[in-house]
Amino acid sequence: MKLKQLLWASALLSVSFACSDSNDEKPLGKYNNGILIMNEGNFGTNDGEVYHLNPNTEELLPNIFEAENLRPFAGLLEDMVLEADRLYLVANTGKVEIVNPADFKSSGAVSGELDQPRSLAVNGSKLFISDYGPYDASYATPDSYVAVVNGLDGGTVSKKIEVSNKPEDLFSYGNYIIVAGSEENKIEIIDATQEAVITTLDLEASPKQFYAEDGILWVYAVTADEVLFYTVNLSSLTLGTTYSVPVANATSRIAFDGDDDMYILTSSGWPDYNDAVVSIDIEGTTATATELMTGSGFYGIGFDDDLDQIYVANSNGFQGNGTVSVLTETGSVIRSFEVGRGPSGFLVY
Repeated sequence: MKLKQLLWASALLSVSFACSDSNDEKPLGKYNNGILIMNEGNFGTNDGEVYHLNPNTEELLPNIFEAENLRPFAGLLEDMVLEADRLYLVANTGKVEIVNPADFKSSGAVSGELDQPRSLAVNGSKLFISDYGPYDASYATPDSYVAVVNGLDGGTVSKKIEVSNKPEDLFSYGNYIIVAGSEENKIEIIDATQEAVITTLDLEASPKQFYAEDGILWVYAVTADEVLFYTVNLSSLTLGTTYSVPVANATSRIAFDGDDDMYILTSSGWPDYNDAVVSIDIEGTTATATELMTGSGFYGIGFDDDLDQIYVANSNGFQGNGTVSVLTETGSVIRSFEVGRGPSGFLVY
């Protein structure tokens, strides 16, 4: 899973009140202040859910989708995408739920025409949803696509745009949707009006996540032995600088701190599952890596920019509920607490 985030991508608010068009101040809602913890859920039982954490009081509210909608989410959560006044809950079991981030009440959905959705981006009045597509007899995904939905509150899929195998993160810019094609090491650029791929950029690594800062789009990509960061010039939609650092077994999990530091997870995989939290610092033309913490079962990572704290999710092998540990920027554990099944991402307001 990933999270724009979150997380691998974060949404940060620096005030405790939201302003209306009339300039009257109104308190933020119950949930759109603090940290949302995405619990993927267990395969087969499809019990994905969202928890809400107040990092100042440490109050933790479980299962907030079910609590506010009086029904279970009933899916495996893959991503949470915040766009203006809507929060999109992407389930790789074939649906997208749309909720009001203030009270978590459902306002719409996309379902019935998706296969294995991975992430989502908004462009104008359209939703673009990356989807692995169905498995074939060999469990490959040769029919991957980006689904188009006309309407920000969901509805039916109007078109499926063919892309390279296993698209992951999406990024919306101008009239374009930029796609991370993870299996074939490509970045594909879709014209949102034409609803077609118009440009492809070939990479030497598997792109996983995007992060935009100061007119530059960062692309987090991995090989078996390296972590690479590509930059994309958004004005020309061309590749810029490439930074590489020798970190083996990097996963798709990453959190940006809003500056030049990134936090990633590594895992040796089965049967040992030797995992680590690694900090990567980019200074000038050089990227360096520092191991902060080791263990097993690390499954998600996020960063709270207000408190300068790292959040590390542990699935505990999906044997019961997972846990979250809060770390300092040097890797010291501040506290840990239990969350839901398969915690995998964070959205920080």
